[in-house]
Amino acid sequence: MEQLKILYEDNHIIVVEKPPNIPSQSDKTEDIDMLTIVKKYLKEKYNKLGNVYLGLIHRLDRPVGGIMIFAKTSKAASRLSQQVRDKVFKKEYLAIVDGKLNNKTGTLENYLLKNEKNNISKVVKENTKNAKYAKLDYEVLKYNEETNLSLLKIFLHTGRHHQIRVQLANMGHSICGDQKYGTRGRGKQISLWAYKLTIEHPITKEKIEFKDLPECIGPWVILKEIVM
Repeated sequence: MEQLKILYEDNHIIVVEKPPNIPSQSDKTEDIDMLTIVKKYLKEKYNKLGNVYLGLIHRLDRPVGGIMIFAKTSKAASRLSQQVRDKVFKKEYLAIVDGKLNNKTGTLENYLLKNEKNNISKVVKENTKNAKYAKLDYEVLKYNEETNLSLLKIFLHTGRHHQIRVQLANMGHSICGDQKYGTRGRGKQISLWAYKLTIEHPITKEKIEFKDLPECIGPWVILKEIVM
């Protein structure tokens, strides 16, 4: 595990970069996860004895990299979780998708059904039992004719299982490198990144915005010359 990249830290919250392919929290693989990594950092930095409190506010899919925020106190955790419910907590993503989109901007609205057995979601009809409404906005930032790839900025209105991946694949523009929903010929690393997070500070109530971009390697070279 490479060194933890910290974007912001105070007495109440810590904002970090989750590298791709590390779980947000422990799972059945028992691989090292972000919750454990950040707890270890806090324990060592502040010479804490016993267990370290760290509140998990949101998750990123294992293959996805980008910004994650954790709460260092139960009060901060409670208030941030309420912001998620009240949609004050806003997440934006970057995605590189196959093909050229017809429209520069757009909104996708679908109903998604999760299959618990194979951990895959699919687009279904509105009245399907257990289906959940999913909505996102997208904006095309750049199209590369040579690679036939488009760079999108995505704003989530809802947080459904694999939502961005499923909705983009359903519209015919699957995410580059997505092994579950995409085209396998584009490499094995999904080009999806949680690049922007906006919250109200749980204590000061100040609106804060965090940004973090992926390294400009592989498909992400498309980011060059773009001011984010």
